[in-house]
Amino acid sequence: MKTADAILYPRWLVPVEPMQVLEDHAVVVAGARIEDVLPASEARVRYRSDHHIELADHALIPGLINLHTHAAMSLMRGLADDQPLMQWLTQHIWPAEAKHVAPQFVYDGTLLACAEMLRGGVTCMNDMYFFPEAAARAVLASGMRASIGMIAIEFASNYAADAEDYLHKGMATRDEYRSEQMLSFCFAPHAPYTISDGTFERIVTYAEQLDLPIHTHLHETHDEIRQSIEQHHMRPIARLKNLGLLGPSLIAVHAVHLEATEIELLQSHGVHIAHCPSSNLKLASGFAPVAALAQAGVNVGIGTDSAASNNRLDMFEEMRLSALLAKAVSGSAEAIPAEEALRMATLNAARALRLDDTIGSIAPGKCADLVAVNLAHVETSPCYDVVSQLVYAVGREHVSHVWVRGEACVTEGKLTQLDPNELRAMAARWAERIGKQGN
Repeated sequence: MKTADAILYPRWLVPVEPMQVLEDHAVVVAGARIEDVLPASEARVRYRSDHHIELADHALIPGLINLHTHAAMSLMRGLADDQPLMQWLTQHIWPAEAKHVAPQFVYDGTLLACAEMLRGGVTCMNDMYFFPEAAARAVLASGMRASIGMIAIEFASNYAADAEDYLHKGMATRDEYRSEQMLSFCFAPHAPYTISDGTFERIVTYAEQLDLPIHTHLHETHDEIRQSIEQHHMRPIARLKNLGLLGPSLIAVHAVHLEATEIELLQSHGVHIAHCPSSNLKLASGFAPVAALAQAGVNVGIGTDSAASNNRLDMFEEMRLSALLAKAVSGSAEAIPAEEALRMATLNAARALRLDDTIGSIAPGKCADLVAVNLAHVETSPCYDVVSQLVYAVGREHVSHVWVRGEACVTEGKLTQLDPNELRAMAARWAERIGKQGN
């Protein structure tokens, strides 16, 4: 018999690739990776382990991947609600950031966000914020996985003086942490309306040299498009095409306002989309044409955006909204079925981050980033279709166990590596400080 570190026995196993539901199967974990996926009866004969984890009422799925967030902004949750995007940014968020954002703010806010996401079954996030080295430290302290964005923007902040300074500091952070297995990196120019042509061109060059993705907001609002036409005499997507950004390296966030020709352009260039339905709704940005994007063959993942523009870092809610809104917008109840929504929150996002050989599905050789969801609740009963239940009925409160690289981060609904009492006290201190100084 082979020795394993742990053997998980869920009632239902949803590997995602292929998209199917397996019963009476086991997942064998050795070190950080999945050693085997096989019938439970065979696992009991072929493998020996001191840790047999019986999940008799649970579905086991790959860890969810939040394809777009600004984790540290958890400390701004509820700070300025019910505002249009640009008013929200220019009158509230950017002034608050100018007063408060520093390494400790980013570390604390990111740690708070990691705790929230882990409890909701999120094992990896794609982050974009100032002081990425502080975010990296927080992620490592949490036990979570992250793609750390090397942010760039044209205006000065507490973090950097200009776009070149942002890029220089971001790449220095990557150099410092590049050996960390829980971290990957991407360039994160904020948006076309805050980035010059020259900065975009430098980022394209650096991304090609370092073979890294590029993560940016794109076509989020009508106002963004109007400004681009006024300043550049073209829509943002056309401008990015001319600058060489459209391609398989690009993760375009939001992509709400798209013409049919632009959807074709995104598909032909292999661009990935990070769909953020709750944020789009809360900021009244609009309804992204997700069904049309998926039908065209564009790879779409799901993100929450920040807790400041969403108030929840809840990927189960985002999966449900992604499926429901796609049906309403397209006029087809068959648009974005539950299976596709789950794929968007796992394997599709992994592909966008170039991590699909490591995470995003449950298969031998991949990292043991796993989530157990307890379906033995009144509100999740009866269960006719497990995947449907996961997307349309389950909430993050039903997550019972979370493993990242085989390490338990959540057990029986409780964080194992972070102290919720300390996090709540820390958040209260920041709330008092920000509230006293104003936003």
